[in-house]
Amino acid sequence: MKSFVLKAMVLSFLFLGSLAAGARAQLNDHEGCSNAVLKGDYAFTVSGTIWVKDPQGNLEAIQREGIAMTRFDGQGGLSQVDYVLSGLNALPAPPPAPTDPLTGFHIMETGTYQVYSDCTGTFTINSPGTTIAVKFVLSNHGKGIHTIVTSLVGPNGPITALIHSEGHRLGKLPKEWD
Repeated sequence: MKSFVLKAMVLSFLFLGSLAAGARAQLNDHEGCSNAVLKGDYAFTVSGTIWVKDPQGNLEAIQREGIAMTRFDGQGGLSQVDYVLSGLNALPAPPPAPTDPLTGFHIMETGTYQVYSDCTGTFTINSPGTTIAVKFVLSNHGKGIHTIVTSLVGPNGPITALIHSEGHRLGKLPKEWD
């Protein structure tokens, strides 16, 4: 009987130890994410809706679709160009953002970002007359980024928006990330 109890205790300790090791491994799955993980050029597709007031004061939904190229510097700074189209029901836009005469992309967009250890984060894009705040999640060791706009402020104040984007890193990864 003593032998059975001793074996049961040893097996119980081994089982509990393996559970604890598994829990520690799971907690460390995302450890190590930092600003340095988000580095390089990322191509984005952007999709969503903004709501603006028409001349009578009624809210009108405007569909937005676009693409962007964002360069993250690995230290919390970013720069971006984008090309965004509005649906057929769009109201006249405020004065346009600075545009590259060759490509037609909006330029002069800069900002900052913060990546947290669990691979979530935030960034802010500042364009002349507009500020966009975003929350994101990194995937595939920083090769992918999934975003949602949390605040959009235009030249006339806050704009109600539901916009998301998906991006992926271009080019080769540093050797230590493979």
